[in-house]
Amino acid sequence: MLDWVTDPQIWIGFFTLVALEIVLGIDNIIFISILAGKLPPEQRDRARVMGLGAALITRLLLLLGLSWVVQLTEPLFTVLGHEISGRDLILLLGGLFLLGKSVTEIGHSMDAPADKDGKKAAAASFASVIMQIMVLDIVFSLDSVITAVGMVDQLGVMIAAVVVAVVVMLFASGPISRFVDRHPSIKMLALAFLVLIGVVLIAEGFGQHIPKGYIYFAMAFSLVVELLNIRVRSKRAHLEQQDSTSKMK
Repeated sequence: MLDWVTDPQIWIGFFTLVALEIVLGIDNIIFISILAGKLPPEQRDRARVMGLGAALITRLLLLLGLSWVVQLTEPLFTVLGHEISGRDLILLLGGLFLLGKSVTEIGHSMDAPADKDGKKAAAASFASVIMQIMVLDIVFSLDSVITAVGMVDQLGVMIAAVVVAVVVMLFASGPISRFVDRHPSIKMLALAFLVLIGVVLIAEGFGQHIPKGYIYFAMAFSLVVELLNIRVRSKRAHLEQQDSTSKMK
């Protein structure tokens, strides 16, 4: 019964799937971090935990309903000569939602003045934030589960890999959220990432497959450049502070 413990292929598949699930969960973490950042500080951790908890439950339910997930790839109707399946429809709607939400958040970040009574307004929107997270969890979870099904045959290995990946994401979401909150330029970059991911989801819904490696490389490259900019700005501010202090003396 415990032959799987000594089977290297199962362990290779498990660790590979964990790594892929974490990578595929990056966009989920970014989205949750940005939405949770709109809440009062005392509610942000709870929103992140609830959001990732909902993501875990969604993934497990989809894994337990593998026969339904497989049926999602069957065509439902045709648009302009392209067959649209249930999966395509979910990706299209999710991509449009993510695109609209990201563009709206970018507009608010650029134009909206700081809300002096933000705590009250954000507290009233806690349920709305959780609902938005859960809607996108379905889209991101579908992509995650389809990847798992394509890589590993054993349901137990899939479930274990998903649980481990979500736990890692849970621990990573806090530091990522705080870092995004401290640096407005990183938040704007993260929103731009979400716009890109929304466009990719829409393209996937129309059958245009875009390798995720290109997307994640572009995201990583942009992030490194922005981190270097933050470092330069921090050094410059420190030198200017030192100069002003020396002049005062």
